Amino acid sequence: MTISSVDTLAVCDPEPVAMEGLRSLMESIDGPRVVAVETNVEDAVTAVRQLQPSLLVVDKGFGVPTLTSWVRLLNAAEKPTAVIVWGTLMSESEALRFLQAGAAGVIRKTAPLTELAGCIRAVAAGGNWMESDVLRDPRLPLRTGRSALTPREVQVVDLVERGYKNKEIGQSLGIRTGTVKIHLKHIFEKTGIRGRYGLALSGLKHKALLTAG
Repeated sequence: MTISSVDTLAVCDPEPVAMEGLRSLMESIDGPRVVAVETNVEDAVTAVRQLQPSLLVVDKGFGVPTLTSWVRLLNAAEKPTAVIVWGTLMSESEALRFLQAGAAGVIRKTAPLTELAGCIRAVAAGGNWMESDVLRDPRLPLRTGRSALTPREVQVVDLVERGYKNKEIGQSLGIRTGTVKIHLKHIFEKTGIRGRYGLALSGLKHKALLTAG
């Protein structure tokens, strides 16, 4: 997988040591050129707006609401910047929220350097990456039998994958929240998947949106 010579990378992390480590890794693998390193979101937003890097690596510690909003803005930009969220600790639900917001990669800071390099290469090439150790069960099955779902159940699944809550799904489809719950019960029975997080993650894998490390 080849990284284009025009690929550039910005880093936003409160730890200068982590940023310099990432810079050294990029130099060692001939990866994207690091064009900005910032320790706070405000300065990073300015740097990204001015430099328009291909990729942004940002620490999860700045907060899920702040980062998900930023990711959505970057995806909507005229020249989108692909975002990789990393953190020392990363829960499955947090990783899912970042992916649903549009992050291209999610990985732990404690991941092996080979996996971090693989994540950056995959995202730089236009792909997506989610480290398998972030999942509670990396053997989570791909969703099967989607053709057996009713058209309405397929709509519910699609909205779950996008992070909609039951009330929001009901409002979007013009049905009661109780009806949404019934649809979800049938979906879980048909797919063999437990819980909406499992359903969303399985759906993302099924659509090849994730390349697990």
